Amino acid sequence: MFAETFAAELATRIGSRVEVATDNNLIEGILSTVTEELVLVIDITNGYNENTKLYISIDAINFVRFPQAA
Repeated sequence: MFAETFAAELATRIGSRVEVATDNNLIEGILSTVTEELVLVIDITNGYNENTKLYISIDAINFVRFPQAA
């Protein structure tokens, strides 16, 4: 049940800058898509190549942070 509520809340923030922490990674980028099982973050920190699409399982997320614009 929590995963559904978590996904619904994330879906309201699509288009926001986000930091997503898993057990092994801290992913920074733009929250692009949210489903019941997956989150898509577009990594924009890579300045030379195309933006990287990172799919993250909802179950693998430890926390999400929405940093303020500098």
